[in-house]
Amino acid sequence: MDSFLLRKKRKLSPQADDLHDDDEPTEVKLALLSSLHPSIDQETLLESLLAHDGSVSEASLALKSSDRVKKLRGGMGAQISLKHFATVSQEHNGGGASQPQKKKLLSRKGATLHLYDPADVAEHTPCTIIHDFLPRQEANDLLKELLAEAESFEKHTFKLFDNVVSSPHTSGFYVESYEETVAQKADYLYNGARLSDVRRLTPQLAKVKPKVQEAVNAEIQNRIKTRYPGGRKLKHQSPGPWVPNAAFVNCYDGPQESVGWHSDQMTYLGPRAVIGSISLGVTREFRVRRIVPRETDTSAPEDADAAGQIAIHLPHNSLLVMHAEMQEEWKHCIAAAQSIDPHPVSGNRRINITYRDYRASMHPRHTPRCECGIPGVLRVAQRKKENFGKYFWMCHAGNVPGKEGCSFFQWARFDDDGNPIYTTKPT
Repeated sequence: MDSFLLRKKRKLSPQADDLHDDDEPTEVKLALLSSLHPSIDQETLLESLLAHDGSVSEASLALKSSDRVKKLRGGMGAQISLKHFATVSQEHNGGGASQPQKKKLLSRKGATLHLYDPADVAEHTPCTIIHDFLPRQEANDLLKELLAEAESFEKHTFKLFDNVVSSPHTSGFYVESYEETVAQKADYLYNGARLSDVRRLTPQLAKVKPKVQEAVNAEIQNRIKTRYPGGRKLKHQSPGPWVPNAAFVNCYDGPQESVGWHSDQMTYLGPRAVIGSISLGVTREFRVRRIVPRETDTSAPEDADAAGQIAIHLPHNSLLVMHAEMQEEWKHCIAAAQSIDPHPVSGNRRINITYRDYRASMHPRHTPRCECGIPGVLRVAQRKKENFGKYFWMCHAGNVPGKEGCSFFQWARFDDDGNPIYTTKPT
């Protein structure tokens, strides 16, 4: 109450002095911006405010200088890049030539920032996106082929906190040859169990694969040059080309089918894995959030909004590249939607293909085995700061309904290029 009574009284109309109050809540700043720009919706105002580190005056100048602000109102459309919000002309600062002054955009606790422009996605997330990736007919042919495949997809069951649950969508797994389907069924484990349904790449999946490989490798090199310190690859990232040899195909049927916050399993991909993901059919929202490790206490539930969330809209025929920092430092999900815009070919369904590079050095015959006698699962420490980013092997059996896991734990070691350093020789 005292802080409320002592707060400086606000003028009834937004004057210049009001625009520099850094101690005001976000709601008040949004109200000020709204009064100055009544024709612009709240979400666009918030994006501009975030882009200018909470400065109402700078956000207002950027909004005034842009006559191209367009807001998506459902589905995929054309959104002005946030770079326009972060550009203030020198004429507002004493004249002279216009000099773009780029500001670092960060998501904020408790807020979801929506990104549509590929430049914004690359700047503020561990991903890059390519719209209209395939020729239109090729994308539709791939979609139709996989919609037919999805009719026989199943939901996978696994154990989560002693409860048996089913995946919230259906999926299928594809490899290149008959020999690899046999090896997958015999050697590999997923959520602690073997897959019974492993399929060969369909004709369209095989046709598209080299195009994905070329595009992803180009994006990897571009990200190394433009985003990573010194223009060098990350520690543990493979220096070799990314060569996809497996693909998970997921089907989301309707707006409520989703997948919760997670990092993809690295057991067969190795550290700093890169994944190429094609979206077909209905546009859905792909959310990412940076992992914020705790100081010491891990008993409290994870705060999913500690660093805010960023929503990337994935339209039909888009390729999303999840880069080498994704699985260790971020989590992602497909959020449930209130409603969706039907696609003319797929109706309410979305098909997602994640192409992956299974590394030979990560084959289960090499990886440590736990006391249960099965290959361990590779994970990365994400909860506590003291161990953040360290890799470890642990028992996999505990994820299987009806089975109990053991207490097996072993820190994992990799060289700078992501090659495993095993404590025992491969069998």
